[in-house]
Parts: sequence; C-alpha cells; structure tokens
Amino acid sequence: MRVGFIGMGNMGRAMARSLRRAGHEVTVYNRTRSRAEEMRAEGMTVASSIADACSGDVVITMLSDDGALREVVFSDKGIINSLSPGTVHVSMSTISVALSKHITEEHSKAGQPYVAAPVFGRPEAAEAAKLS
Repeated sequence: MRVGFIGMGNMGRAMARSLRRAGHEVTVYNRTRSRAEEMRAEGMTVASSIADACSGDVVITMLSDDGALREVVFSDKGIINSLSPGTVHVSMSTISVALSKHITEEHSKAGQPYVAAPVFGRPEAAEAAKLS
C-alpha cells in the first residue's frame, strides 16, 4: 500500500517506521522539512508538499493539536484540496470532537472517506507496532 504520513514528531516517526517495516511504501511530510528528511535514510520518500503526501492510497495524520491539523487539512494546498475522491484520510491525532465532525463533513462533500482513529501509547509502543 502507498501511504502518505504527515507529522514527523516522536509518535509520527515511530508509526511511519512501523509501516515501512511492514512493507508499505511510505511518503512522509512535515512542516519542518528536516524532520522528514531524517526518514529518507530509512527508505521513505520525502514529500515536498502536503499534496505530494496525498498521492497514495491513504494519508495518515499524526499532529499535535486542532490548530496543526486544521492547517494541514484546510489550507489552500491541504488535504481536502489534494486527495482524490475515494482516498482515505486517517487522523490518528487527539483532537476535539467538533473538529473531527467538521473534517468528516468536509471530506464527505469532497467524496473522501475520513477515519478518526486517535491512538494511545508512547513512541516506544509505536515503534513496536503496539499502540492502542
């Protein structure tokens, strides 16, 4: 599967590594490009934009808060405007119910499935593919 992964914080990096070890093609994006560049040596492609990370079968976001996710999803070149109809956005961030509902509505209008799947665990659990 071709996976776009946005958010290369401690959890995002660990999750992307688990996906890569499982055999998926992973393209990573981070607002601070150097965080994404660290993943290149591990066999991942570095996207130069959010849109580039949205070209696979699914895009996963693991971002710090509502503001960060809102910016990535709703900016002019964000996820909503970059995903093809039918491509799934999986948000693994812990966000407010209100934002999750808003994202659900906007993805629905665009014909893009959205899955809210916040995770529980630490980076070590993510590296071991044992998040809840």
